[in-house]
Amino acid sequence: MNIKVGTGFDAHAFGPGNSVALGGITLEHDHGVIAHSDGDVLLHALCDALLGAAGLGDIGQHFPDSDPQWRGMASSGFVTAVMALLHERGYAVGNADLTLLAQAPRIGPHREAICQHIAGLLGVARDCVNLKATTTEYLGFIGRAEGLAALATVLLVSNSVA
Repeated sequence: MNIKVGTGFDAHAFGPGNSVALGGITLEHDHGVIAHSDGDVLLHALCDALLGAAGLGDIGQHFPDSDPQWRGMASSGFVTAVMALLHERGYAVGNADLTLLAQAPRIGPHREAICQHIAGLLGVARDCVNLKATTTEYLGFIGRAEGLAALATVLLVSNSVA
């Protein structure tokens, strides 16, 4: 068995709007995010972790914000496309661990729905997806409620020896 680990990071500034997409779930919020797609930091960081583990570059190479076809795209579509690339190469997800960095919105009431959605996208059991959240104790752009960020770590498994 072959295992590979990848990490991902994403951040977006808040802008006009009344909701944010997090892990494929829309949460009411007093701001939206400034982004070419839906700006889902959790799924963007997850895509980078998946692509990185497989040695396939990053989200910007596969879904550049300079390409109008991705404008307003739901980030769940990015994860689905990345998973297709991984399956073509014989990889499956072992687990995913995600961290949201934000003063708001609070994800506690939405954590289970987010984890369930991500598990479905990855084709894994619910207990293979973990989601944590933290604030920055009012430090930096996150602490000033100017935006939010996410970190992701994934384990890929393959039956190949390469």
